[in-house]
Amino acid sequence: MSTMLEVSGVSHRYGTGDTAHVAVDKLTFSVDAGQLACIVGPSGCGKSTLLRAIAGLRPPTSGTVRLHGDLVTGVPDDLAVVFQDYSRSLFPWLSVVKNVEFPLRWTKIDKQTRRSQAREALAAVGLSGVEGKFPWQLSGGMQQRVSIARALASRPALLLMDEPFASVDAQTRFDLEDLLRRVQAEQGTTVLLVTHDIDESVYLGDRVLVLSKSPAHIVADLAIDLPAQRDQITTRESPEFVSLRGEVARLLHGPASTAPVQQAKG
Repeated sequence: MSTMLEVSGVSHRYGTGDTAHVAVDKLTFSVDAGQLACIVGPSGCGKSTLLRAIAGLRPPTSGTVRLHGDLVTGVPDDLAVVFQDYSRSLFPWLSVVKNVEFPLRWTKIDKQTRRSQAREALAAVGLSGVEGKFPWQLSGGMQQRVSIARALASRPALLLMDEPFASVDAQTRFDLEDLLRRVQAEQGTTVLLVTHDIDESVYLGDRVLVLSKSPAHIVADLAIDLPAQRDQITTRESPEFVSLRGEVARLLHGPASTAPVQQAKG
């Protein structure tokens, strides 16, 4: 597998001098093409700061981010982001299909192809038939599906997801988790998802990076040895899932959470 993303010694601090706050501290890892990797850490540990640095939205104070080997100095053309708050990321005055199509307007894709890609993306997330509705006419879960469709419409090589299911109810969350795994498998998109939910990281990920409390450093990098085909009931009840969940919990809340460890078993 080729390396898609390389994060090397990335640190970010807010402010200067004695009042400076270090959000992330010398993070180094890579993500292979086609991988679904999860980053799990306590709330406020710097996960979102890291994701914004990777996306080119906020340059790191030090260190580098490379996509396809190229240094990230702005938002790459083949990268897309899904944020947590769907209610603020969708335009309420645009129809669903126009919301999905919106980022494509700044590409060289002609109007007919833009509309076709938007409809394909909506179909991929199970929203065929709602193209003409407005976001405020949809449930929260459906609005987040629109956000995911908008990200997929540009056919990104790397999809970044910042706590994408944190604002929906439990059943909708399960549905969206299964949707993500299905779409990722079908399209082969590389996904990096951040979450503070241990179960979600183990259920979704091919791999889980465990972060410490702020300033974030990598406590462990775990391979998730679960079947590719996963089920919300049988997978979560399996001894393998329970064991992995327990290991991540111990890493997050035990003594290891304050000392950097780049690799753990897996």
